[in-house]
Amino acid sequence: MENDTILARLPYADPFLFVDELIEIDENGAKGAFIFRETLDFYKGHFPENPVTPGVILTECMAQIGLVCLGIFLLNEHFNTKSSIALTSTEIEFLKPVFPGERVVVQSTKKYFRFGKLKCEVEMRNENDEIVCNGVIAGILSEYK
Repeated sequence: MENDTILARLPYADPFLFVDELIEIDENGAKGAFIFRETLDFYKGHFPENPVTPGVILTECMAQIGLVCLGIFLLNEHFNTKSSIALTSTEIEFLKPVFPGERVVVQSTKKYFRFGKLKCEVEMRNENDEIVCNGVIAGILSEYK
């Protein structure tokens, strides 16, 4: 499956799409990037005098790239408009802030995918190749009626 096809199948839209580019993907993991543009609405309130990207948004970015893109790839033709993706657990450690205008790269490594549950180790790095946050994310991929 081509990277552009995976991106087109993501069940998100602006302003809640946190994937700009899918760099590489295979059955063992995914790597992608996102730029936290200064115009993103949450910066107006997440600290107006010194805006910083909220941890929940960093987690969502890692989930979209590292779990959802990988899940679409793994499900391939079984992923369709009746597919559902639900985050089931996260254990993330935040090490550095991400400021408006920064580009981050997310790398995920599949721990397992069985019975519709995908669990991955994830890591986000900034443009200086420093680890911003890392941990484990799991989710369920299923078809609903």
